[in-house]
Amino acid sequence: MHGWMRKIFKSRVTSSAQHEQEAHVPKKSVCSVSRESPSSISPCCSLSSSSSLGTAPSKPQLPHSAPSSRRWSRKYDVLVCNSSLQSDVEEAFRLVSFLEASPRSLRCFLMQRDACPGGAIATEFCQAVQNSHLRALLITPDFLQDGWCKYIMHQALAEGPMSNRIIPLLQNLSRSQCPPEVRFYYQIDLSSNPERGYTVVNKTVLNYLENLDKNQKTLDYSMDSSSNGAISSPKEREADTQVYDPAGMPTESDIEER
Repeated sequence: MHGWMRKIFKSRVTSSAQHEQEAHVPKKSVCSVSRESPSSISPCCSLSSSSSLGTAPSKPQLPHSAPSSRRWSRKYDVLVCNSSLQSDVEEAFRLVSFLEASPRSLRCFLMQRDACPGGAIATEFCQAVQNSHLRALLITPDFLQDGWCKYIMHQALAEGPMSNRIIPLLQNLSRSQCPPEVRFYYQIDLSSNPERGYTVVNKTVLNYLENLDKNQKTLDYSMDSSSNGAISSPKEREADTQVYDPAGMPTESDIEER
């Protein structure tokens, strides 16, 4: 009996010792796994962990758009005015095709092509003049007899009689026959070499558009300088506005008294 009780007690001590040893064995935690080297973690695990964190690859930021140019303040770069004679219409179409072709890509208005059907002719002409930077007048013998061509010419002159926004183009016409309203302008002759004249028109339009941007940048710089300028004190303003006053100069009697 005593031996049997001894065996039971010994088996209980052995099992309790085994439980204590298992309790002292260090278990690998999630933290210990995360501390392992990246090489030991499979790509699949790394992808799942990144997706579980909800981090997605950042999209590249688009560059800021460039400031708008003064060119886009008007709908057209140049308006081409011509008579309704078939030969004049064909010449105007050739000029517009040249200016609109790449790499020039100018925006042109041609009445026979761009006028709104059903609109009042006078209104269409006035809007076309106002929405164009420059006005190219294809002056031919029939131009001089066309009342609407003269109307457009006078509308363009009314906006700027001495400006550089009118380009007279002469064809089959001498300079002496040019209308007196535009006779003092530099004229381009298309009679002998139309392609050369088209090139001159293109350069004239591009130079005008470039000067628009330059003048705008100069104006913006001067406005920034004036707005950021230091405010002078009352004494400094008084010194800046001080003028020569003969009455304030010492006389000979004052000098003798001194």
